[in-house]
Amino acid sequence: MFLNRNLLPLALCALLLGGCSTSQTGFLGLAPAGDRRDYIYARDLYAQQNYTKAIEELTEYIYKTKNVKRREARAYRLLGMSYEQLGDLSKALEVYLEALEFHPNNVPLLLAAASLYQRTDLTDRSMELYERALAQEPNNLEALAGQAANYSAMGFYSKARSFYDKFFELNPEAGPQYRARYAYTFLRQRNYQDAFIHITMALAQNDQSPDFWLLSAKAARGLNRPQDALSDMEAALALAPNRKDLLAHKALWLYEAGQYRESFQTAERILQHEPGNQLALFIQAMDEYYLGRPQDSRRHMTAVREGNKDSFIGRVADKLLTAAPQR
Repeated sequence: MFLNRNLLPLALCALLLGGCSTSQTGFLGLAPAGDRRDYIYARDLYAQQNYTKAIEELTEYIYKTKNVKRREARAYRLLGMSYEQLGDLSKALEVYLEALEFHPNNVPLLLAAASLYQRTDLTDRSMELYERALAQEPNNLEALAGQAANYSAMGFYSKARSFYDKFFELNPEAGPQYRARYAYTFLRQRNYQDAFIHITMALAQNDQSPDFWLLSAKAARGLNRPQDALSDMEAALALAPNRKDLLAHKALWLYEAGQYRESFQTAERILQHEPGNQLALFIQAMDEYYLGRPQDSRRHMTAVREGNKDSFIGRVADKLLTAAPQR
């Protein structure tokens, strides 16, 4: 007896699914409704910042599926993100790499692993994965920006800009951090004019970043505008008054400008927080020499040498002390 015409589609479906009902396996192999609820529960735990519990739920959700090719990429991605939130980057990377064995062309997984490699300075591996992502999605903004950052880190600044150029073409309203990174590639190649133009654009979007002001100061200095450079440095210090690198730059630039008292006072601000800072002591020693205080200069230079004779500054201090006879 032939099957009822209305039952035929259901019979074929059951046959295709190996005799299992849709309530057991889900339509066409997708996660059953109960399993989907488990994933949603884990996703909610993540949203509530309960990352430890989310890891427990996602681990059970993923590994109860014995057919590894059917383990969901999105669940792996959320599991890796949970480990990232807990600061366990090695475990997060392990999760992403396992997932890529089963989903080798999944762009979100490729981006997640590439970003982690980048954060841990494994630039070659990061570049490989970003390249695979771009092979799937040539206009993926995250991959373009990530690859640009990789080339910049390796010192290939022109190549980095080729990725940034495409990134900005696709995303002209990109955040100022990307414009600042673009400016940095020009600065490293001593193209101070273009560096200044682009960091000025970044500052037009966000003038509350001391790093942006520092980059602007370096570009202005490269353009032989020392007062503008010092003004930009003051803007940076207004936002981060105790940052040692900013204070050190300012002290050095004041010294080079012949403003020895101001340079000495700026270096003193570093020493208030780090009394043995070699660079600050060295700057003060040089300032005192030109202020006509040779004994004080020698005392500070000796402190530099005693701090760490094997460092570059320590070796310079040793040579200066050896060459200059004590009065």
